[in-house]
Amino acid sequence: MSRYLGEITPGKKESTQRAELYRAEQLIAEFGRYSLASLTPDVITRYRDKRLKSGKSKSTVRLELALLGHLYSTAIKDWQMGIVNNPVQSIRKPTPDAGRDRRLEDGEEERLLKACDEHSNPFLGWIVRIALATAMRQGEILKLEKKNVNLLKRTVTLLDTKNGETRTVPLSNKAYETFKTVLEHPIRPIDTSLLFYGEPGRDGARKPYTVNRVWSSTLRRAEIEGLRFHDLRHEATSRLVEAGLSDQQVASITGHKSMQMLKRYTHLRSENLVNLIANI
Repeated sequence: MSRYLGEITPGKKESTQRAELYRAEQLIAEFGRYSLASLTPDVITRYRDKRLKSGKSKSTVRLELALLGHLYSTAIKDWQMGIVNNPVQSIRKPTPDAGRDRRLEDGEEERLLKACDEHSNPFLGWIVRIALATAMRQGEILKLEKKNVNLLKRTVTLLDTKNGETRTVPLSNKAYETFKTVLEHPIRPIDTSLLFYGEPGRDGARKPYTVNRVWSSTLRRAEIEGLRFHDLRHEATSRLVEAGLSDQQVASITGHKSMQMLKRYTHLRSENLVNLIANI
């Protein structure tokens, strides 16, 4: 089985490949001695239960089983290996974990931005402001180049998104002003087109700026606990919903492919409706 798992990942996005290679290692460690034809649902069920009992999240186990199921689907449909059934389809998958709903509390945004601005590199403050104003993912922001920003049209075009589709994000006044400041920054090397860049590597090339190295220390200075960078996307999306945008409009900005992913924000829209109908 081990040699087949490595054959279904190439061709996918680089970030997806890295994640799937790690999941493949877990599957190979457990099932490497089995042939595809000999693996049965009861063996997979024991693996599922063992992973959950060890403390792995339901989402982690679901993704591992999804990769194993993908392997069988490929073997049956594309490789025509003579396997009749996909054993992963015969077992119950763990229910998905509830999505995080961490939002900024009173005073946290101000303290966060103040702590970011105290950092020696202005990139951190700009990146956080862009995340809060646009709902872009961290990876989408860090890969931005000058050509992606159109201040005249007040848009940013994302060419390398999580789902592989190009997305155009309209800029609010706050987002526009932040991007304008970024583009006017006088200290910009000529050897990169990245908006947010790091120091040259051994090969002389500059990679995107790294937020993770300074995020934890910034939160400590801001006296904020339990906030992940990705929570800023949830905060920004919540604000779009609270502003009265429809699901379709929000999805076009945030890049959520499924309306199911936006269901967690339904309660926000209901709260807004209460205020709107109060005087009817």
